Amino acid sequence: MKIQESAENYLETILMLKKRNSYVRSIDIAEELDFSKPSVSVAMKNLRENGYIGIDENGHITLQQKGLEIAEKIYERHTLLSEWLIALGVTPKTALEDACRVEHVISEESFAAIKAHVNGEGET
Repeated sequence: MKIQESAENYLETILMLKKRNSYVRSIDIAEELDFSKPSVSVAMKNLRENGYIGIDENGHITLQQKGLEIAEKIYERHTLLSEWLIALGVTPKTALEDACRVEHVISEESFAAIKAHVNGEGET
């Protein structure tokens, strides 16, 4: 399932905010990403209509199964790639920015190879 990079960013942000807070609202996402509230509202409507998120009567946002799967995949890529770049000597700011770009375009094969290398697997 392929979704737009912006949708992946929203789903990842929801996951990260949920790890920090007990609930996530559109305003929390807008503040985290420095986006306008109307832009976030439109994105949340689209994600809800496509079954990636749920929004309760209090405006609290939860990831549905398919949204959670994408968010966790992107978050794992972001975390591993940024930590790897920092370990290679890249400044944390640049590593985080680069990881955010790369996490959306790297192939499954390349990411699996990097992950195996970082975890010390497959070396002779």
